[in-house]
Amino acid sequence: MRSKLGRNVIGLGAVSLFTDVSTEMIYPLLPIFLAGVIGANASFIGAIEGVAETTASLLKLLSGWWSDKIKSRKPFVVIGYLIASIARPFTAAAHSATEVLAIRLTDRVGKGLRTSPRDALLADSAPHDARGLAYGFHAAADNTGAVLGPLIAFLLLKLHGVGGLDVSRRLSAHDEHAIRNVFWLSGIPAAIAILILILVVQDVKRTPDGAKPAETGAGGRLSRRFWAYLTVVLLFTLGNSTDAFLLLRANQLGVPVALAPILWALLNFVKAATGTYGGQLSDRIGRKPLIVGGWLLYAAVYFAFAWAGVAWQAWALFAVYGIFYGMTEGTEKALVADIVPAVRRGAAFGWYNLAIGLGALPASLIFGWIWDRSGSSSAFVFGATLALVAAMLMAFVAPASRLREAK
Repeated sequence: MRSKLGRNVIGLGAVSLFTDVSTEMIYPLLPIFLAGVIGANASFIGAIEGVAETTASLLKLLSGWWSDKIKSRKPFVVIGYLIASIARPFTAAAHSATEVLAIRLTDRVGKGLRTSPRDALLADSAPHDARGLAYGFHAAADNTGAVLGPLIAFLLLKLHGVGGLDVSRRLSAHDEHAIRNVFWLSGIPAAIAILILILVVQDVKRTPDGAKPAETGAGGRLSRRFWAYLTVVLLFTLGNSTDAFLLLRANQLGVPVALAPILWALLNFVKAATGTYGGQLSDRIGRKPLIVGGWLLYAAVYFAFAWAGVAWQAWALFAVYGIFYGMTEGTEKALVADIVPAVRRGAAFGWYNLAIGLGALPASLIFGWIWDRSGSSSAFVFGATLALVAAMLMAFVAPASRLREAK
C-alpha cells in the first residue's frame, strides 16, 4: 500500500494527523474556556463558529481557483497550515471573547487557504487507480488525530489534577491555568506538522492535458456532470446537520455528559479504522456504490436515532455512523478528481468544499428548528429522508466506470 500511496500522500496524511491532534486538543475545551473563563454567552460562542466556518468556506473556493492559475499547490498548503499553527496556541493568551474570535478566525483563514489546494495536490500525487485509497488514507489519518487530540488533552488535564468541569460556574484559577497550558502545548504537534510539510511534501508539476470538451464544457468550464454531482452533494448536506445533535440525542437516550468525549472518540476511531479501506474499495468497485451505500447507511442511522429508546443503542449507532464516514469521506473527493480535468482540480475542490461549508449552516438551523417545534424524532426523520432522496439522485450523476477520468 505504501508504494501505491507515495511520498506526498503519506506526508500529507501525517501533516493532517498532527494538525488534528493540535486542533482537537483545543476544540473540545473551547466552549468550556469561553463560558467558564472568558464569560461568553451561548450566542457569542455560536457566532464565533459561524463566522469562522463561513470565512473558511469562501477562502477554499478562492485558494483552489488561484492554485490552478499559478499551477502550484504547495505554497497555499504551507501558508495555510503555518497561519493556523501559529495562531491556534495563542488561544491560551486570550482574555476576552473578541480575542478568541480573532484567533479562531485566523485559524479558519489558514484552513480555507490550504484545504482545496491540498485536496488537489493529493489528486495530482496519487495514481488514478489509487485515488480512493489516497483520499481514504488521508481521511483516516485526519480522524486518527481527532481521536488522539482529545485523549491527550484529557490526560494533560488529569496530570494537572483537574476533575469535572462545570460551565455553569466560573472555573477556578487552577483549572483555568491547566486549560491554558493544554492550549500552549497544542503548538508542539502543530510544529511537527509544519516540519513534515516543508521537508517531505513536494509540489507536483502539472501541464495542460487536453481535456475533452464533454468533460470540461465550452471555454474550459467545469462539466455539467460535475455541477450535477455538486448539486446532489449539496442536497445531502442540507440533511447532514452538525454531529453535535447526535451527542444531544445520545444524552436524551441516557448517555451521561461525562461520557460524551468517549462517545466522540469512539466515532472518530471507527472513522479512522474504516477510512483507508473505504477509499481503497472505491478504487475496486467504483465510487458510486460506496457513496450511495454510505448515504443509505446514513439514512438508516438517522431513522434509528429517531426511534431509539435506550443508551446502548446510542453507542451502537455512533459506531455504525463512523462506517458511513469511512465509506464516503474519501470517496466523494476521489470522484471530484475523477470527473474534472487536472488543470481545474483546485477550482473544483474549491466549489465542492464551498458547497459543503455553506450547506452545513442552514442544515443545522433547519434541523434545530424542526427539533424545537416537533421533537428530535421528526428532525432525524427529516435528515434521513433527504439522504434517501440524494442517494437515489446519485445514480444519475455518477460516472458508470470507476476509472473514468477527465483529462
